[in-house]
Amino acid sequence: MPTPSPARPRARKSFPWIPVVLGVVVLAGGGAWWFKHHAASGQTGYRTQAIDRGDIRVSISSTGTLSAISTVTVGSQVSGQLTEVLADFNSKVKKGQVIARIDPSTYETQIVQGNAQIASAQAQLKQFEATLTNATLVWQRNARLGQQKLVAQSDVDQSRAAMLQAQAQVDSAKASIRQQTASTQTTRLNLERTVIRSPVDGVVLTRAVEPGQTVAASLQAPTLFTIAEDLSKMKIQLTVDESDIGQVKQGQNVNFTVDAFPNRQFAGVVSQVQMAATTTNNVVTYPVLVTVDNADGTLLPGLTVNAEIEVSRQPNVLRVANAALRYKPSDEDASAQAPQGGQGQGGTRGGAGMNDDIAKIAAGLQLKPEQQAAFDAALAEMKKRAAERMQQAQQQQSSQQGGGSKLFGGGPSGQRSGGSGSGNPKMQAQMRARMRDRFQQQFATFTATLDPEQKAKWDAALADLMNARRAPIYLLVDGKPQRVMVRLGSTDGSNTEVSGGVKEGDLAITGQQSADSAAQGKK
Repeated sequence: MPTPSPARPRARKSFPWIPVVLGVVVLAGGGAWWFKHHAASGQTGYRTQAIDRGDIRVSISSTGTLSAISTVTVGSQVSGQLTEVLADFNSKVKKGQVIARIDPSTYETQIVQGNAQIASAQAQLKQFEATLTNATLVWQRNARLGQQKLVAQSDVDQSRAAMLQAQAQVDSAKASIRQQTASTQTTRLNLERTVIRSPVDGVVLTRAVEPGQTVAASLQAPTLFTIAEDLSKMKIQLTVDESDIGQVKQGQNVNFTVDAFPNRQFAGVVSQVQMAATTTNNVVTYPVLVTVDNADGTLLPGLTVNAEIEVSRQPNVLRVANAALRYKPSDEDASAQAPQGGQGQGGTRGGAGMNDDIAKIAAGLQLKPEQQAAFDAALAEMKKRAAERMQQAQQQQSSQQGGGSKLFGGGPSGQRSGGSGSGNPKMQAQMRARMRDRFQQQFATFTATLDPEQKAKWDAALADLMNARRAPIYLLVDGKPQRVMVRLGSTDGSNTEVSGGVKEGDLAITGQQSADSAAQGKK
């Protein structure tokens, strides 16, 4: 047998891409470790939201019912049986148009009877006038004979009394004629009232009677029809809670929807805030009337309305998330709450915000050149004094141990209590009074140049500025919380208008990261 040849060893294939793949894997793992390590080390432990600019729209929700602005109830002044009803639901009627008739036969008969009584009274008057003429002649004759002593004086007196009696009968007959004439005229008016006419141009909303029905108007006028005068203009009566009624003013815009047209928005304007309060289950509400344009006739009387009264709209203002107003730092961050120099508690940033607010107030007064110059001089002087007070405060702060400053809260303990008396309403009122007096002194020369209208606007705007609510927020600066006092404005439930020691782009702290989130970030 032939000897088998030995098997040749299989050639080993080379894989040059393996080192490349391993290198990529190593680099990716190292990059991931580095990213996680440095990302975790860069974790601040705070949730933040930037202060931005936007619109703040404040609205009050309420419900109400649509109705015509003017609704006329048509009744009957006379009693009788309806012979005709000439208007129905939704009928368009004109002023003076006949819409119903009452059987007039009763009043026609009364008129005939009255005319007969007048004729009888007139005949009786003629009889009394003839009697008066005869009695007058008798008295005149007896009076002449009495002067000649030809008749007794008693006959003269008797003839005179007969004449006066005849005159009284004539006067009574004339009065009776006038009375009968007036009664007949009343009956004629009632006869005219048997024809029911529309008092206005409008649309019949309700019809409460049918032909053949008897109308009794002895005690009060019965309602026959209800006519809406003009449905191109309608009104809504909203009920607003007492806690919100102070914000509602005439002329404010109202947006509303109705269930009949759920995909359409309608608009109106507040026309009246009524003072007739209603108490239901210890809840006090006030009626607010809203005027609505219904030129296209879409809206119908009686529809239920879900409305929002726009009580305030502030365009393009600085705003902060409401969560930032609720945030309070932990105890270990207390020492980092206030920046050096007292900024944020009336210092440089807060002062700059106050200056900007005052400049905006002056810009709205349409100042003349000389008035603007007086304002600029007063503002410059105020900035100078504020800088001097800031410098003195910094010197006092640096001289105290631990850097605490009584002027700006006195270190951590003062900061925790709110600083500057923010938690004490009485101290806040005193601070506002002092600030108001200081402003009056510093701007006395400027206010002397204002006319009465400008002065009233300046005083009102300055009072609003002084009485504005103030609250602390915490900004994230260099990874640490920094306390800043701001003035609060309008809020829409999510964001609040702020001014003072903040600017657009500042990071406001809204909360702290949870321990689980921090641990997960370190993995």
